[in-house]
Amino acid sequence: MSQTSATSPSPAQPSGSGSLREADSPLASLQALADGLEGQPEQLLELLRRIEQLHRKIQDGPFRSSLPADRNALFRLLSEMESSGGWPYIPRLQLRTFMDLLNHEVVVAPPQGEAAAETSDRDPEQGEQPLVA
Repeated sequence: MSQTSATSPSPAQPSGSGSLREADSPLASLQALADGLEGQPEQLLELLRRIEQLHRKIQDGPFRSSLPADRNALFRLLSEMESSGGWPYIPRLQLRTFMDLLNHEVVVAPPQGEAAAETSDRDPEQGEQPLVA
């Protein structure tokens, strides 16, 4: 299906195929589930993993097999994708990046007592020293 939203019908949608409106109820249920799991990061992580797994199954299965075989139709689809927001990608924050960001926050914002001690230990001739190498 080349439909870009659940509210606008696709002119290229084959007759007899399902409507994206059918996804509204399950998507609302997933949102309600996520809302109910607020404060439970392990459970939310598992939910995100399952959603990503479904995303990959749709991407590698029905979507890939539905891609136009003719160059002009493929170009039209790609042009429509570009104008409507691009590829439906689920970005994954790399764990190492996340840990580095957390570490950076700890180093950049030291407790009040440590900030004063670090400032007095600096060599005035060297100027400002970065806290993170």
